[in-house]
Amino acid sequence: MTAYPRILAHRCGGTLAAENSLAGLEAAARLGCRGVEFDVMLTRDGVPILMHDETLERTTRCRGRTAERTLAEIRACDPGVPTLAEAIAACRRLGLWANIELKPASGHEAETGAVVGEWLAAHWDGRGVISSFSEDSALAGRRALPHAAFALLCEALPDDWRVRAERLGAIAVHLAAEHADAAAARALNAAGMPWAAWTVNDLAAAERLFGFGAVAIITDRPDLWAGAGTPAA
Repeated sequence: MTAYPRILAHRCGGTLAAENSLAGLEAAARLGCRGVEFDVMLTRDGVPILMHDETLERTTRCRGRTAERTLAEIRACDPGVPTLAEAIAACRRLGLWANIELKPASGHEAETGAVVGEWLAAHWDGRGVISSFSEDSALAGRRALPHAAFALLCEALPDDWRVRAERLGAIAVHLAAEHADAAAARALNAAGMPWAAWTVNDLAAAERLFGFGAVAIITDRPDLWAGAGTPAA
């Protein structure tokens, strides 16, 4: 499997900078963090950008739905919104491992996976994993990237997680920290399936999860582990 750094900065840099921003990637790297997580959504003209919400108001100076605005329209009101191409270039320059989360707008699930997957197939070095809450999006990405690493992303471990992981060809499972309990950990560990937990912003909670066998945590507070982003065994 692709080696996970133990500490992944959530949405590029956690609370260190604006979410899903190039500044976040820079901030995470300055701390010595070796891994990041970020969200990718398509604009109306099919350009992958770093964006979590289906609407633009919370994280940009723009208004409206992300999928209904072109890149040029978004950049006209907020030049700081990065494209996937810019983020991948920054990760390469900064030496950052990336968890790329496909975040499709409603009705664009398969399209998002296919477009992002095809772009990554042509431009990405594969240093990281791809995940999505949308199985349609993840499977479309998998078809474009047959040799890339994918992780099964879910809130709690579903009863059919083995079937879903096999269908995706997943090399890991990502769980919400509040659902990453001893029972889920035992099931994953017994199957030899690496797993990570999100979003963990407390040292004690992180130690509990590492004690259960987590290979990584995703956090808004990578500063708590400054210089500790070494790969898990």
